[in-house]
Amino acid sequence: MTPVPHILLAENDTCLARLLLHALKELHPVPKVVHVPDGEEALDHLHARKKSFTASRGLPSVVILDLKMPKIGGLEVLRQIKGNARLRLLPVVMLTSSQNEHEVLACYESGANACVVKPIGFQQLMAVVRQLGIFWTQVNRSPPPPGYAPLRPVRREITKASL
Repeated sequence: MTPVPHILLAENDTCLARLLLHALKELHPVPKVVHVPDGEEALDHLHARKKSFTASRGLPSVVILDLKMPKIGGLEVLRQIKGNARLRLLPVVMLTSSQNEHEVLACYESGANACVVKPIGFQQLMAVVRQLGIFWTQVNRSPPPPGYAPLRPVRREITKASL
């Protein structure tokens, strides 16, 4: 049985968060989405500092992270994720309302896997979020969980005698 995808949505605008949650609920299978309103809670969730979904189920399939967050900004949250050995492979999609190229560049330089400018129109926003959800929970293959030890490949030397 394939586990239900888990998305961490870090968005401080509650109206926008509701729209994003609504769009993600249209996916099949419906992912488990945990919404946090600020960067501090995003890190608390990822580090399982409080009783949370992450503590019982592991890391999310993807973090959708608003660039401009209260308490700890999205860029700093991204840097902390990518600077942590346990979290560094976690896919992070940055959301921004700005078209500022410097901000987009800062996201990628800090390790973002994608940077998406929030569309202004309702239909466009819903379509973009659905596409993000489909890609990151159904198309993309997430990295193995922390502590995964792959089997060592068997090396066999090819010699003329073995041919």
